[in-house]
Amino acid sequence: MPQATYHFPNGFLWGTATSSHQVEGNNTNNNWAAWEAQEGRIKFGHKAGLACDWWGGRWKEDFDRAADTGQNAHRLSIEWSRIQPKPDSWNEEALNYYREMIRGHEQRNMTPMVTLHHFSDPLWLMDLGGWENPDVPALFDKFVAKVVEALKEYVSLWVTINEPNVYTYGGYLGGGFPPGKNDLKSAFAVLSNMVQAHALAYRTIHRIQKHARVGIALNYRSFAPARPASPFDRWMAGFLHNNFNLSFIRAISEGTFRFALQKTTIPEAAKTQDFVGINYYSRDLVAFKPLAFNSLFHKLSYPKNADLSDTGFIANIPEGMFEALKWANRFKLPIIVTENGVEDADDHLRPRYTIQHIHQMWRAVNFNYPIKGYFHWSLVDNFEWERGWTQRFGLWGLDPETQVRTRRPSVDVYADICQRNGIASEMVEKYAPEVFASLFPA
Repeated sequence: MPQATYHFPNGFLWGTATSSHQVEGNNTNNNWAAWEAQEGRIKFGHKAGLACDWWGGRWKEDFDRAADTGQNAHRLSIEWSRIQPKPDSWNEEALNYYREMIRGHEQRNMTPMVTLHHFSDPLWLMDLGGWENPDVPALFDKFVAKVVEALKEYVSLWVTINEPNVYTYGGYLGGGFPPGKNDLKSAFAVLSNMVQAHALAYRTIHRIQKHARVGIALNYRSFAPARPASPFDRWMAGFLHNNFNLSFIRAISEGTFRFALQKTTIPEAAKTQDFVGINYYSRDLVAFKPLAFNSLFHKLSYPKNADLSDTGFIANIPEGMFEALKWANRFKLPIIVTENGVEDADDHLRPRYTIQHIHQMWRAVNFNYPIKGYFHWSLVDNFEWERGWTQRFGLWGLDPETQVRTRRPSVDVYADICQRNGIASEMVEKYAPEVFASLFPA
């Protein structure tokens, strides 16, 4: 049986990713707390509640778990509504608490990556019309300046906005996020304002911290025609790619913003990223449906007999990871995989999913793609937005009632990868023998 190790470059970042509302607990002053209070918005009426109780201090034990298993980095987000609870007030105590959390990385020899906007917005901002309001980019920029000044001693790796494409589709094109709209005009305004907010934040961060590395985390969804011979399916797959994957990053690369058949120029946004952050989970097959007005004339599906996650939310299609990285490489910047993972309560799929996707990343490294790090979603089970507690993405399981953590076998899979800085054949043979022959052919 072949014996080998697929090594990654020295200095590679291996971590996990989290977001404030999903792990902190007792976030009551943001749009998601208000959304959870509305009947029928969250599956089974679930609420974030204590979440993972990080605001109560349990981040310390979770960071210990990460560091003790070889992770040298972690990606977390800052909750805007904690820092600026009202338009005219700043919460210095909350800033100090985040400073303590960030110092916790340093104490454990972990590199922090900080996300400044991860889906949640202060209630007062929503009262102003949220991201449809053209004043919001400037308001976001003030928040960014406050946070970066406070944390600049400990952080130099920044994500301005997480998945602006998902935020827009989820909240403004019927995707189940607040504010629950389904309106193309609103979606265009929101995404355009997010482009402008990112551009402002990029310059503010570099003004405060010249050596900073700043980017976004983009959800890359692989779209393939359900019927490759159909020109309609091919066109729709291309249309979705151009709008979902390309629109935002093209704007911050070239200064031209195209979305939903609308176009504008935002020249100040050109060349405002220092790395490309890619969140990759799966690939969709796209079928054109001329009568499906509410779903923008298409239907998404997974291949027949796909290797599916617990609820069918994710299909294990690792080739899409290589596609995402090849696409990201066109922007000629360093690349960081800012999220990748799978819901899997009993851990039957996660070992092979993780190994196969990291192997595709290794393939990309060997094409000289400048990939600098990988952040697994997630460190511990957390509140999965409109899906509540029905999905389990954590390396560690969580009982949200008791706050008891349970070590899943994937902890050891990922620890082995982090500690070796690579994928070893004996590890694959132990934890995912079903994919051994495809990764280490004789």
